[in-house]
Amino acid sequence: MSGEKYVLIGAGSAMFTRGLVVDLLQSEQASEIALVDIDPHALEVVERLSRKMVAAKRVALKVSASVDRRDVLPGATVVISTIGVGGRQAWVRDVEIPRRHGIFVPVGDTVGPGGSSRALRMIPPMVEIAQDVLGLAPDALLFNHSNPLGPIVRAVNKATDAPMVGLCHGVHSTAGYLADILGVRREALEYTAVGRNHLTWFTSVRIGQRDAMPELRAIATRNLEAAPDQEDGSIVRGERISGEHQNAFSWNLLLTFGAFPAPGDRHVTEFFPQFFRNGEYFGMKLGVHPAAFDFENTIAFGDRIYSEMERDAFSLEPLADTYFDQTSGEHEGVIDIVDSIRNDRGRIYSANLPNRGAIPGLPDETVVEAPAIADGAGVRLIPQPPLPAHLLGTLTTRSEWDETIVDASLNGSRERFVQALVLDGHVDSLETANSLADELLAAQAEFLPWVRPAVAEDGSLRSATDA
Repeated sequence: MSGEKYVLIGAGSAMFTRGLVVDLLQSEQASEIALVDIDPHALEVVERLSRKMVAAKRVALKVSASVDRRDVLPGATVVISTIGVGGRQAWVRDVEIPRRHGIFVPVGDTVGPGGSSRALRMIPPMVEIAQDVLGLAPDALLFNHSNPLGPIVRAVNKATDAPMVGLCHGVHSTAGYLADILGVRREALEYTAVGRNHLTWFTSVRIGQRDAMPELRAIATRNLEAAPDQEDGSIVRGERISGEHQNAFSWNLLLTFGAFPAPGDRHVTEFFPQFFRNGEYFGMKLGVHPAAFDFENTIAFGDRIYSEMERDAFSLEPLADTYFDQTSGEHEGVIDIVDSIRNDRGRIYSANLPNRGAIPGLPDETVVEAPAIADGAGVRLIPQPPLPAHLLGTLTTRSEWDETIVDASLNGSRERFVQALVLDGHVDSLETANSLADELLAAQAEFLPWVRPAVAEDGSLRSATDA
């Protein structure tokens, strides 16, 4: 397949861009990739890097770039958004401010106060992107990789007619993780995973015709019963479940709920704040301890990777051969999905789309992550059997949180923001919810036009009312 014009909005996310370009070079699917980022320097970095990669492989892939997406959207056939409003510094505020209130999280980009704050600044620009795509490239496939994935896709569907598809590699990665645990090749594993982004339940796992769930439960029991008295608080040991990211809580959930949650503890813990008050995670502090998903290390890693790519982009030295190795990450899957649509292949993927009956018992318009078929008609969810009440219950309240934070974002409402914080469950009182809301709004006001007029000279909000 050739002739696709990919437009990547938020191309300054250098790791994603590099991975996507590698995949495009190997697939020879596209004739052009247009890079968009509002940061001129970040755009120059990824443009230079992309051109070096294309030149090294001598592939006829045109590279263009613009700080204004409207310059490159005409003629686009595939549009991908990876924007991160405010970058890593705004993300840091989303995590550090809740810490002052005893709320410690590993990521803070999906749920929790951080996910709520991120939604406020992400949703309005994403809606504007969708509107531009409808106006300038109405036939383009539109994919979103930015978090919080569910609320963004819901907001775009609520505010526009753009058929946005949300994609995350969490289910795919968890399938690989479980295959490793079971000692089989990833291709040998068959599974069903349904839920919402970053809390997607593997309700069945099979190896051929064999049900592998009893084996997974036995592995969980064996390792969790080994709970040692270790100073670092690790509760899982043994050669099959070990190392820094042990997913001890997720294995406990498998034994409790009969399903394994993707993508593991780093995200899943944030959906159950009642178990991690003050961030206590098996004797460690979530987002602080190195073995409890150290948040500062995540930020430092991103800064380091960007610096390395910046160096490579401006260096006169050729790129190392390893630069063109296909890697795991959020970029994986997009090109394969496009191929499946263009050639009506009917392959199955995990996608985030409006439910519309796919998972019985959830609202039609809530966005769920579930198996979807990609064929000549596009991407659509495959109807699933009803979930047992205990699994459905873990998703129901979250769907209402989605709706509340979407309304807060689309309408610029402090009141809805506070309600979302309460529904989310991380805060310990209404007073904390109100105080935390004002601190987050003031800290992120530069990205929230409706908040700016209410910010006083000392950086606080002038009043506790809607701006």
